Amino acid sequence: MDGANFDLKEEIRDYWSKRSETFDLAFGHKIAPGPEADAWQEPIRAALGPQPKRVLELACGTGEVTRLIHDLGHDVTALDFSEAMLAVARRKHAGKPRLRFLLADAEQTMEPDEAYDAIVCRHLVWTLTRPEEALKEWRRLLKPGGRLVIFDGDWAAPKPGGRVATLLIRLIDRLIGADKNYDGALSSRHARIMEALPFGGGLRSDTLIPLLADAGFADIQLQSHAPIARAQRKNANLRNRLRTFVYRRFIVVCRRPAL
Repeated sequence: MDGANFDLKEEIRDYWSKRSETFDLAFGHKIAPGPEADAWQEPIRAALGPQPKRVLELACGTGEVTRLIHDLGHDVTALDFSEAMLAVARRKHAGKPRLRFLLADAEQTMEPDEAYDAIVCRHLVWTLTRPEEALKEWRRLLKPGGRLVIFDGDWAAPKPGGRVATLLIRLIDRLIGADKNYDGALSSRHARIMEALPFGGGLRSDTLIPLLADAGFADIQLQSHAPIARAQRKNANLRNRLRTFVYRRFIVVCRRPAL
């Protein structure tokens, strides 16, 4: 990257901090109660099981997935790199038991070895600056047999069918005006960050799965994001329904092998 004062980590922190107050307004970030929340919860429920677990949520943002994990009865540590994001999450969940918020870097948490039964993250892996090291860090944090649940996608370019959806969204924007609740992800800054990231060209499941294996994870399972997309479309307007078709999204579940 050009620019003597460019520091990728600080750029990422500042970017998400600036988006904190409007983040939940953009479609796909806030998780609506009912079918959508159920669809996001199902992979977590299936991976973690019915018994209460000690769960680390990485890059918790404004606390939307935090709520889903906590509602399943687990003890949650919700970690984020942005104090501004954590401030929003803390307001949402003020006074709840079994929940703590932690200001820390998901790539180097400083948490103790084998401290958690499970780790959950949504839309984090694509932002990692050192993905191989981060995955090893997450394995270190898990108890033997502990589960890792990743929700992510390829945000670099639309999938083949997604190009049609993108064109239709642009047409709607021209006909009725731009979506006031869609901030374009601060597109110029977003693009600048992506250029500097290892997954700036796109995160694919077939790239991530070998990295997980190399980091020592086992029983790696690729799961479909389609049930979540279908649930998101139930009460969405046409523009937002089209948005669910634009990018490749996926869920990966794996575990740290038991001793």
